[in-house]
Amino acid sequence: MTLEASLAAVTAALPRAEERPGQQEMARAVEGALRASRHLVVQAGTGTGKTLGYLVPAILSGRRTVVATATKALQDQLATKDLPLLDEHLGRPFDWAVLKGRSNYICLQRLRELDDAATGQLELEELAVTTRAEVRRLATWASTSATGDLAELDWSPSDHAVRAVTVSGDECPGRARCPMGALCFAEAARERAAGADVIVVNLHLYGLHVASGGTVLPEHEVLVVDEAHQLEDVMSDTIGLQIGPGRFTTVAAALRRILDAPATVAPISDAASALREVLAPLAGQRLPEPLPDDLARTLVTARSRLDAALAALRRIDSSVDDAKQRVLRATTLASRLIEHIDTALGQRTADVAFVSGSAEQPRLEVAPLDVGPLLRERAWSQCTAVLASATVPASLVARVGLPEDAVEVLDVGSPFDYEHHGLLYCPVELPDPRSPQRADAVHAEIEALIGAAGGRALVLFTSWRAMDEAATALRPRLPMPVLTQRDLPKTALIRRFSDDESTCLFATAGFFQGVDIPGRTLSLVIIDRIPFPRPDDPLLSARRELLGPRAFAEIDLPRASMLLAQATGRLIRSASDRGVVAILDPRLGTAGYRWDIVRALPPMRRTRHRTDAVAFLRAITT
Repeated sequence: MTLEASLAAVTAALPRAEERPGQQEMARAVEGALRASRHLVVQAGTGTGKTLGYLVPAILSGRRTVVATATKALQDQLATKDLPLLDEHLGRPFDWAVLKGRSNYICLQRLRELDDAATGQLELEELAVTTRAEVRRLATWASTSATGDLAELDWSPSDHAVRAVTVSGDECPGRARCPMGALCFAEAARERAAGADVIVVNLHLYGLHVASGGTVLPEHEVLVVDEAHQLEDVMSDTIGLQIGPGRFTTVAAALRRILDAPATVAPISDAASALREVLAPLAGQRLPEPLPDDLARTLVTARSRLDAALAALRRIDSSVDDAKQRVLRATTLASRLIEHIDTALGQRTADVAFVSGSAEQPRLEVAPLDVGPLLRERAWSQCTAVLASATVPASLVARVGLPEDAVEVLDVGSPFDYEHHGLLYCPVELPDPRSPQRADAVHAEIEALIGAAGGRALVLFTSWRAMDEAATALRPRLPMPVLTQRDLPKTALIRRFSDDESTCLFATAGFFQGVDIPGRTLSLVIIDRIPFPRPDDPLLSARRELLGPRAFAEIDLPRASMLLAQATGRLIRSASDRGVVAILDPRLGTAGYRWDIVRALPPMRRTRHRTDAVAFLRAITT
């Protein structure tokens, strides 16, 4: 059966099946790229059906494929919807598996230790009553689960309960050294992956695979990166390192489970407080090389305390299996933290150190200035890659190190009729974003647009302060309900907004992507300004310095364009959706770089006049 026939057989099984030329073009391009062993970057707009566009040709190629998704939610969607659909209708047998990090699976050894009448009961007694009940419920579930994957639970345990029954990759001593290794859920998942034709992971796990030199995942011939616009940032997080107070707290907790030695354990707990105190004033700042003296001294002191703990662990007689496992886990955690401290204290030529998080929860991070060389060496040279996203930044190929002579870039568009169903409105007469008169003018613009739409608005802000100010100013002036991101958890907030057409939702950057609200409920998207990255972001500032005059074009402009395109994409989610996107930043109509941004947006009709936007909204909402 040809690619076209196979794709048609699968799509015919979908509800409301329809022909998608962009999906077909993408599938043919993926087939050609795999046949020629050339990398492919494909922009496939909302509604294209890009998941089937890459899965069908990848499976038909007969090559082992790893699909790396940006989120666990997308990973679960592939596992529960897309791959079962293909399994039933593609007409070609294949095996597939989902693989996640160890902390996503129940650890049977931890459950066994908690069930120990002596040490386990003491450990449980340290937990809250509700947490102990959750742990017992998790243990009962694990006894009947085939996978131990926490995503399969039909309830949400607390973080404390999850931490009590799971281990991280930094903590696990490995199958061969664990008495429950033969029954281990995480190891069983790895075995299924080793025999599968399609392996679904998230980008974080693939980053760990790259950082480890290729030891985490089975060998594969094809790599698909879904939501590829997030690739550089996720790789920076996983290839780099983080040292926060919580890591010392975790090590101290692991030590207490095996060491009755307060003089050894307490100093490691104290190191958490000492690190928090020295990092707090540096939150949001880039650090020099070498590190500031007080931070370096704190890390050196903490390292010596970890060395003392390792020496104490080596003196333990761990002939009993459960005790041996506690020793191994504590040793693994402490040793890994020492490695990271040594890296942070060492010379950095290709990395930048900075403090992320808030003053209350600061973290020392060391991240690569350029993820391209490592990806080129350990990913692009090892397999054929397909990078797909609804929005592909113009600088993606260069930023992630794809070889320009071995990559094709394709835009298959979107099946939606943006020209007739959408209107892009930019009021160029608004004050500049730096003007003190801007807030009142923006609030008046939002009020007029929401009034014309009768609610039905998602209003996106680039800062929490701007969102709060707008909500405070407009709630008394608008006759319809105004929800903000502070009111409810994200899922509940979207549900409440979707259930009432008159409701407006004010939110920040977390809602620029991953929000899917088709239908009349969302007829207006307002974005307060072009979402340029912060000029003082420590990692990006270091990358800007490296690039010099090219930095704005290669970092700031592509990131802003991509985020704006993602936010704009919240409006039209189905073929029948219609509405207005209002970008309340005059620079979109006046700045020299404006066309670089406009070209990245869906091809809607454009206007500078509020009367046009109001007329369009009234026409579609009455």
